[in-house]
Amino acid sequence: TFRRRSTQIIMPSYALSFRNVTKNYTDAGSGGIAALDGVSFEVPLGDTIAIVGRSGSGKSTLLHLAAGIDLPTSGTVYAFDRDLSAMDERERTRFRRDDVGLVFQFFHLMPHLSVRENVALPELIAGTSASAFEPRVRHLLERVGLADRASDTVQKLSGGEMQRVAICRALIRQPRLLLADEPTGNLDDATGKSVMDLLLQLVEDEGATLVFVTHSSEMAGRARTVWSLHSGKLEIT
Repeated sequence: TFRRRSTQIIMPSYALSFRNVTKNYTDAGSGGIAALDGVSFEVPLGDTIAIVGRSGSGKSTLLHLAAGIDLPTSGTVYAFDRDLSAMDERERTRFRRDDVGLVFQFFHLMPHLSVRENVALPELIAGTSASAFEPRVRHLLERVGLADRASDTVQKLSGGEMQRVAICRALIRQPRLLLADEPTGNLDDATGKSVMDLLLQLVEDEGATLVFVTHSSEMAGRARTVWSLHSGKLEIT
């Protein structure tokens, strides 16, 4: 008789793991700059991590490495137990498309597109049919209070509204890992707090893992765990 072989789903150990990661950039004057210097950490699945540091401390470099946008000079970056350096460029692009959502300080929205089109852009690039992603677009815009602005161009929005659109775009493909670079850095205090509240709630509801970098200790304090980055060295408390 035929017996179906049992299959076991193996969960990854961590959403993100850095193992003694160093990233150097060439500088004509000094010969080289270490943006990150021997950084090691592990981010559990579903956790919310804030990394706080001043401008130039290496925060953006860390996120670029986590997303596979850049590769380390030495050490290893793992995302869901996969070594990003072992992937070719096409595999890393697919990893970002399918598993990672990115939120930026300056929104990076397409000004000539509508709110709906900006949110749907990752799905359009992936070749997904509109019938498949439109319900998700509507759901996210309703969650952030912008359903009635779906047909407006983003040029008509305030800064806080644009960042909410950017968050929807980052979540449209239900990524397992969300990386945010100063997500409230271009907003006033009240708007920034509102956007941060929304981001944290959406990430929790989606069951995603969030790593965000910020210069604001107040915003960092909203995360479950806060680490500090100084001159390329990470302090984990």
